[in-house]
Amino acid sequence: MSMAIAGLFAGMALAFAGYFGGFGAFLLVAALGAIGFVAGRFLDGDLEPGDLFRRRGDRRG
Repeated sequence: MSMAIAGLFAGMALAFAGYFGGFGAFLLVAALGAIGFVAGRFLDGDLEPGDLFRRRGDRRG
């Protein structure tokens, strides 16, 4: 699946959540989608746990 189609589905899910559940549901779906995206990147091996916690000026690795 291309990233454009994945983005389309994510946008549609957020739109449905916002329309039927209000702003709180919109935020919940957006937050859970972001968590799922990060978890998927970990499982694919594209992201390491240290990438999220490394300081800006730290150039090690």
